[in-house]
Amino acid sequence: MNELDSEKIAGNLQRTGMQAATDMSGADVVILNTCSVREKAVQKVYARLGEIRQLKAARQDLVVGVVGCMAQLEGERILKKAPHVNLLAGPQKGHVMAELVDQAQDGRLPALDLRMDDDPESLETAHVLRESRWRAGVTVSEGCNRSCSFCVVPFTRGGQRDRESANIIREVEDLVARGYVEVMLLGQTVNAYRDPSQAGLSFAGLLRRLASIEGLMRIRFTSPHPSDFSDDLIDAIATCPQICNHVHLPVQSGSTRILRAMRRGYTRESYLETVARIRRQPRPIAVSTDIIVGFPGETDADFLDTLRLLDEVQYDCVFSFLYSPRPKTKALELCDNVPDEEKRTRLKVLQEHQRLIQFNKNAAYEGQVTEVLVDGRARTNFTLSGRMSNNKIVNFDGPDSLLGRIVNVEISGFGANSLKGVWIP
Repeated sequence: MNELDSEKIAGNLQRTGMQAATDMSGADVVILNTCSVREKAVQKVYARLGEIRQLKAARQDLVVGVVGCMAQLEGERILKKAPHVNLLAGPQKGHVMAELVDQAQDGRLPALDLRMDDDPESLETAHVLRESRWRAGVTVSEGCNRSCSFCVVPFTRGGQRDRESANIIREVEDLVARGYVEVMLLGQTVNAYRDPSQAGLSFAGLLRRLASIEGLMRIRFTSPHPSDFSDDLIDAIATCPQICNHVHLPVQSGSTRILRAMRRGYTRESYLETVARIRRQPRPIAVSTDIIVGFPGETDADFLDTLRLLDEVQYDCVFSFLYSPRPKTKALELCDNVPDEEKRTRLKVLQEHQRLIQFNKNAAYEGQVTEVLVDGRARTNFTLSGRMSNNKIVNFDGPDSLLGRIVNVEISGFGANSLKGVWIP
């Protein structure tokens, strides 16, 4: 979602005649689009602002902006810590960024926009400078109605606001007409989507409608909430080949006691039942997750429950993080009694545990022929990289003319994080 917000900001500025600079030293406008979900992300922003201070000292006309979730959460405190910032705006402000830059260039007062908009449609813009020519993010909903005790999203992006299905469908149809073959539907709890128009589509209904668009090869979505994962949604994934067979299902902890403290709204047992319903489908569906290690009150037994969950679910991928206390959240009222060293130790143990699971799961793909959407150049010794429908990364050799195409690749090797293959012309 932050990537799409950045593309909207860039598109809005380009519409007014600006061009992307190759580096900050040659830019007239420098905007940091920020995240605040973890404290480390906020620290990185202030470190980067320290680097930019020297540029601003040499060029007083330089516009320095901080936008996004951190800006919404920290507000004008940013201006006190970094007085060289002269533009401050919350998330989803791409459609007004050029106006804010004009105000900042005026120089009399910082340009500020920290309002939360109730209508998600007003935040959309046709001017999006997309980094990819074949994969595009599309906003389905904005904000979240849940109150997880560790999460700042309700404070930075507000409550859930859903776009009308007709506008989403129209946007995707336009993308397909321009050559895009994959879309990523975005929302904080995307599967809680409820069409506010008379069409009244559920999220599963929206997926089925989008799957009927000719030329759209792949549909992804993130991030769903386990409590909103209906049988109808699972059936849509199982029966519509355009919907990628990958589900990112954040669990956060394998301990019911910790899940209650997190206010997640489900238990270990109900989460595992959701996974079982997904795995019972005739179409194999990959499952990934998020896990927080060292949440306040997490005991050795709670952590062991999480390790056992990894063994039971056999995730295809896990994004794991140390607990990070965030302003305004209920978790701040809890006793953060897990020592930092213990948190780091648990994170290392969890990551090594999951690495072995992924290595063994990826070994099963050797010798298979699979479809891969080629989306960029490989970071390894191979020339190209792409993803299977189940989100597995495959690196292989081939000409640049394959970029943006879905091709057949025979898997010839594997590691814990990616697969190796041979392109089949």
